[in-house]
Amino acid sequence: MQKRAINGVLTGITGTALAGMLVAGVAAASDDGAPEEQMLLSKQVTSAQEHKTPAAGEGSAKPEAEKPAAPGGEAEKKSDAAKDEKEDDVLLSGETTASYFWDDGSGIRGDTGAPASGEPMQKGMFASPSWPMMTKVKVSYNGRSVTGFVGDRGPGEPSHRGIMLDLDTYTFRYLVDGGKPESDYDTGTGQGHIEGLKWEVLEWGDGAGDRGEPQPFGS
Repeated sequence: MQKRAINGVLTGITGTALAGMLVAGVAAASDDGAPEEQMLLSKQVTSAQEHKTPAAGEGSAKPEAEKPAAPGGEAEKKSDAAKDEKEDDVLLSGETTASYFWDDGSGIRGDTGAPASGEPMQKGMFASPSWPMMTKVKVSYNGRSVTGFVGDRGPGEPSHRGIMLDLDTYTFRYLVDGGKPESDYDTGTGQGHIEGLKWEVLEWGDGAGDRGEPQPFGS
């Protein structure tokens, strides 16, 4: 038993010594004559470190690319709703021949009295033979537009000849050439009518009158 124990101890000591000698020998050989082997070993170690897979949570994760909006998404629905709302703003449209007026109760130049709506005569007040009072109307001609309201009745007999709107003198003159009338009662153009005037009903008024296509006065 003692002999076996002694042999085991000697074997352990001998193995350790031999390992030490081998390590020293490798180190000496490496120091003395193998610079290229050292560089190769260093590169292998560095390469192994660079390719080391990071542990969970280490490093920075790449941001996910933003996904394009899917067809029929919220943005597209809002856009469609805005288009529909814009199209619904025009309730009725058409073309007519327009004349002009300025009725302020003074009796000047055929003035027939104060406007039927009870509103004072003003820029942007139109006269219609049939539309409800306070109806909001946009008129366009020659690349210009004015938005006003129905505040009076007219034209009278001319409406039976297809003249379905009377415009205040300021709107009439602006649509013709962008200018201003010489006075409230005279546009200063020498022109009594605008043919091919485009009209658009934007909102029906709550006053007396009939919605829909304009009808001749008194019909």
